[in-house]
Amino acid sequence: MVEGTALSGFLKAHGVNTLICGGIGGGARNALAEAGIELFPGAIGNADAQVASFLAGSLNYDPNTTCNHHGHGEGHTCGSHSCGNH
Repeated sequence: MVEGTALSGFLKAHGVNTLICGGIGGGARNALAEAGIELFPGAIGNADAQVASFLAGSLNYDPNTTCNHHGHGEGHTCGSHSCGNH
């Protein structure tokens, strides 16, 4: 998947080794794994609070979170509704 590869390449080039996110597609998950970037999907809430939780060792996330339904239209963000893919 081009998008996942572009994302992982960009992040790796900027020294990122950990990604905390909400929903994420399978292609991006695979590309991040291949780039050696540790993934923490399914995190919800304020980004600064999530980073603080991660650093404290108490990040609440769901490793099985995926997003595979980008046909909802422009501006769609997984996790912003209960579509069953979170």
